[in-house]
Amino acid sequence: MSVTPDPSTLVSAAASGDRRALARLISILEDRREGHDEVLPLAFAAARPAHRIGITGAPGSGKSTLTDALIRVIRESGGPVAVLAVDPTSPFTGGAVLGDRVRMQEHVLDAGVYVRSMASRGHMGGLSAAAPKALLALETARFPFVIIETVGVGQDEVEVAAAADTVIVVVTPGWGDGIQAAKAGILEIGDIFVVNKADRPGADDAAAELRAMLALGGELDWEPPIIKTVGTKASGVGEVWDAIEVHREHLGAEGLDKARGRRRRAELETALVEILREKAKEIAARSGAVPTAVEAGDLDPWTGARRLAGG
Repeated sequence: MSVTPDPSTLVSAAASGDRRALARLISILEDRREGHDEVLPLAFAAARPAHRIGITGAPGSGKSTLTDALIRVIRESGGPVAVLAVDPTSPFTGGAVLGDRVRMQEHVLDAGVYVRSMASRGHMGGLSAAAPKALLALETARFPFVIIETVGVGQDEVEVAAAADTVIVVVTPGWGDGIQAAKAGILEIGDIFVVNKADRPGADDAAAELRAMLALGGELDWEPPIIKTVGTKASGVGEVWDAIEVHREHLGAEGLDKARGRRRRAELETALVEILREKAKEIAARSGAVPTAVEAGDLDPWTGARRLAGG
């Protein structure tokens, strides 16, 4: 049985570039293992904010291929990069279905690249509930760029906008009903739009449809560029990287600080809900009469909750 490392030693090792320590740190935070509560404040103090690049889009749009190509472009510029890839959950193991990240295996020997898969575990929003903690760990390891690849995009799957500094929405030719896309919220969250698989018929039409839909939104502080790519050939990916850098400059230090402040505030509320949920379970477990009455239908859940809360 493995011994839980000293939290301070573990965080220091991760911050110094020890990849095994980083993997251990993420596992402790993701699974709430022993040492979780001690590690979190230490990791927060050691972290250095990364520029977070969110990549989202419908399943099959080529997000992983695009991510792989973007890694190569970032590495060519000389910077290290980490990837947090949130995948669907296996119904058998509870782990990430696509955890092997086959398309990213060529980077496995590159010390400047770190790829971590994380299961969504049924969490709506496109991200795992533990993703913010994993991102904190990657920032503790001092990666200047972190790519967040989500499960997909849908009506409730737009949390990547809150977690990332620059959001890339990936669509494909024949991407479907624009109204459905608008309902999914992608027009609101996208800072950069990518029409991937642009070597297929309909790429120009998809770009034109996006442009028309964005125009309906009126004048914007930032006009999202629409870039056509072929991820498998890395075509257009350099343009995507250039657009990311331009967007970063547009945000500026003050804009990034404000966005990160809002993110920390949201994470405070999420952490509070997590703690209160655990306390609610403890209260319910100690107060057998009220839960029993609710189960039997003799008392409604809302009145029962008020009684347990002392209201």
